[in-house]
Amino acid sequence: METPVDDPIKDEHESPRWKNSTVVFVLGGPGSGKGTQCANVVQHFRYTHFSAGDLLRAEIRSGSEFGAMIQSTIAEGRIVPSEITVRLLCKAMKESGNDKFLIDGFPRNEENRIVFENVAKIEPAFVLFFDCPEEELEKRIMNRNQGREDDNIETIKKRFKVFVESTLPIVSYYESKGKLRKINGAKSSEEVFEEVKDHHILGIAEQHKTETSIRVHLPCRIRN
Repeated sequence: METPVDDPIKDEHESPRWKNSTVVFVLGGPGSGKGTQCANVVQHFRYTHFSAGDLLRAEIRSGSEFGAMIQSTIAEGRIVPSEITVRLLCKAMKESGNDKFLIDGFPRNEENRIVFENVAKIEPAFVLFFDCPEEELEKRIMNRNQGREDDNIETIKKRFKVFVESTLPIVSYYESKGKLRKINGAKSSEEVFEEVKDHHILGIAEQHKTETSIRVHLPCRIRN
């Protein structure tokens, strides 16, 4: 693949400036309340919030050469390559001036995860997963009355099927690495955020513990 226009990685070589930043992925089915809780986390913990879909749409609206390429890809019914999405995320992170990032609805699949780790060269500190039964998700989406064309039962079921097939394996992957923080998304918004705060504190504590362990176990010369 050719290097995208305004490549945010090209001047960073092998060590992006954000490599020591805190990155938190936020996953959950459609209607699980990710957006609401991301807003709460931003307000209380001063993260910068990014949505991969929002970044793609913003790039299209900008009228840039890169945006035109994205729009053409979508218009042709093709999936935007993971590398393009990841490079947009990296560009946004680089330009934000922050070192704490909340990335909503990403990675959606295994390819997203692999490309992010290879391009950004960092892994998430932890992953917030809003676990909610399909029936509850359907009810929420149908009741929110946002007038969206895709807010119908058939489309909702298709979206949930894609989530189960593509994203749940990512959830399992991070669970196996001890990075998953599972939230009961069926509770009220207030109760959910209380869980989020607890898991955030735990996740950050585990991150610091790991970093300290790495420093402590660096090789050292034994003196006689």
